[in-house]
Amino acid sequence: MAGPGLSIVMPVLNEAAGIGAALRALAPLLASGAELIVADGGSSDDTAVLAQAGGAQVIAAPRGRALQMNAGAAQATGDVLLFLHADTVLPASADALICNALADGSKVWGRFDVRIAGRPVMLRLIAALMNRRSRWTGIATGDQAMFMTRSAFETAGGFPAQPLMEDIEMSRRLLQLSRPVCLQARVQTSGRRWESRGVWRTILLMWRLRWAYWRGVAPERLAELYR
Repeated sequence: MAGPGLSIVMPVLNEAAGIGAALRALAPLLASGAELIVADGGSSDDTAVLAQAGGAQVIAAPRGRALQMNAGAAQATGDVLLFLHADTVLPASADALICNALADGSKVWGRFDVRIAGRPVMLRLIAALMNRRSRWTGIATGDQAMFMTRSAFETAGGFPAQPLMEDIEMSRRLLQLSRPVCLQARVQTSGRRWESRGVWRTILLMWRLRWAYWRGVAPERLAELYR
């Protein structure tokens, strides 16, 4: 997938410590023609400067992951959009994997399996359960590097302007168009939130938030609980 085929949209906020490594990991894709748009939500560090120096197209966006991803998508020129967290690394030949997954037109979106980097052994089980749950439900998380055709993104109305669970709501919208392609190739995402908050504490918090969301609790209230 070369030229304008694939656009990678990366929402960032104060990621100066890791943005250089994130861009270096994407260098092979950029060299093959993928487009990278970094949507900065008002970083107070050198994130935007470092991203621009690393070859990314940097845009200023309203703070909030959903709003940043929508702003990045609006600037993208590719036929396929890949939404990538700054602390997530794609597998080799991710562009070809995505292109092949969407080639026949029967599926219009998808995601990768995930591996969580970190010392606790429990993180391996968490990742395995995330991947299996996603296959059962058709619901993807942002950590799994969601991708979709531009047409599907536009038909779904973009990511909902909410401060949390935007990936779940977007999955619901996309499920009206097709089931997701669940690629077995793995992205690797940082386990920093799990390690900093405690693995079991984070597990319980995320299940509590998801259960509340399914019961209709407002995302704004959930965001307060998450913080």
